[in-house]
Amino acid sequence: MRVLSITSEAIPLIKTGGLADVAGALPKALNEHDVDMRVLLPAYNTLRPLMDKANLLWKTKSCLGYEVRAFALVKDGIQFLLLDCPALYDREGGIYNDGEGADYVDNHMRFAVLSMAAAMIVEEGLSDGWQADILHAHDWQAGLAPTYLKLRGKCKVPSVLTIHNIAFQGWVSADALQQLDLPAEEFHAGSLEYWGQLSTLKAGLVFADAITTVSPTYAGEIKTPEFGMGLEGVLNNRSRDLTGILNGVDDVWSPAKSDDFLPYDVKSLGNKAKNRTALLKEFSLPKMDGPLAIVVSRLTDQKGIDLLIDALPSYFARRGGLCLLGSGAPDLEIALHQLRAKFPDQFGLRIGYDEALSKRMFAGADAVLVPSRFEPCGLTQLYGLRFGTLPVVANTGGLADTVINANTAALQKKTATGIVMTRIDTAALMEALNSLIDIYAQKRVWKTMQKNAMIQVVDWSESARVYYKIYSDILNTD
Repeated sequence: MRVLSITSEAIPLIKTGGLADVAGALPKALNEHDVDMRVLLPAYNTLRPLMDKANLLWKTKSCLGYEVRAFALVKDGIQFLLLDCPALYDREGGIYNDGEGADYVDNHMRFAVLSMAAAMIVEEGLSDGWQADILHAHDWQAGLAPTYLKLRGKCKVPSVLTIHNIAFQGWVSADALQQLDLPAEEFHAGSLEYWGQLSTLKAGLVFADAITTVSPTYAGEIKTPEFGMGLEGVLNNRSRDLTGILNGVDDVWSPAKSDDFLPYDVKSLGNKAKNRTALLKEFSLPKMDGPLAIVVSRLTDQKGIDLLIDALPSYFARRGGLCLLGSGAPDLEIALHQLRAKFPDQFGLRIGYDEALSKRMFAGADAVLVPSRFEPCGLTQLYGLRFGTLPVVANTGGLADTVINANTAALQKKTATGIVMTRIDTAALMEALNSLIDIYAQKRVWKTMQKNAMIQVVDWSESARVYYKIYSDILNTD
């Protein structure tokens, strides 16, 4: 089975968030099911040097008015197709914005060209003879790929659209219909029209043959007004075609092998204690008796960082510690710096992104805090489980699906793997942090929870099986 995956980012080539981790992990996971997946993404400025040793496999002089080419290369066992269009992708800023935080004004065209190229590659095949059986689009950036494929009607290849975060919908003015080569007769509420505008995500939801999202709970949540962000009506209409499939964690995130910290497993948790000492030193914090928690996150209200800032003083008063790595909203960064100044012996802060440091943080910390207001799946808590760094999470989305709360029954049965907030507000987070401190003081209970967490299956095996079934089902549907 041959699948063309369309994404705006994928490890190990380019990453700004969890989408890249998933898009880069799926090809390897599905290979176990004899799926030959190729990953199409733009040839951004930083990726252009890779094309020197890549093979040209497809080109056209007319992709929404642009001349584009697709170059094939293999990286870490993944077959990539880099879409070359310098006018759209060869820019000095970020992949979505200019480096100052402002989105590129032509993002709708940048990713429409990616989507149209995907549809054309599916229709025509590649010069090496490869022909896709399935098109798999990820998020709003690829939302028009199923749309073009269906509306052009040149082949009957089915498509899947995966929603990684419904909050990002690819809005663009209705005036762009002609520019995007979308038929005016499809601009109505049952098709492309979205509150007087276009939404590339909605377009994909309407025209894809199957829709997936990244956890079972989130699949239910996005059909409600609270979480659907205006698309709950479309998703309820497509409810039979919507499946929630948990993301997984690949072996890149493992405590058992690393050059960055002392490796450990369930039987050698002593090394985790040594990593804790090293982590305190790296963040210039003294030895502490209370739990050492971490936060590795974008700094946004979605992630509950404002709740965290309000709740931390009481946690510090009980001698808890925290190391935080992230970047985001300027007001939250300022507030965190101010909090760090008040608690210099308990709070270590790094603004930025550093994947090697984040792995050392998981290897050395006792707990990881994820108080998100909504979380489609979340990879952070999965890393926490694998590293025996107990997750303290909100009761939403994939967080609710993956963490077993340390309530009385779970503690008695010795099945708990973390702490789940009963509500998503400051008071509930304070209660969860108090529970963290109380349970951490019970060393036998804590070690049992650590071992429970580390034996949880958080890899891609089951999720890959479900993706394969969805592919098979839509291939066998007339």
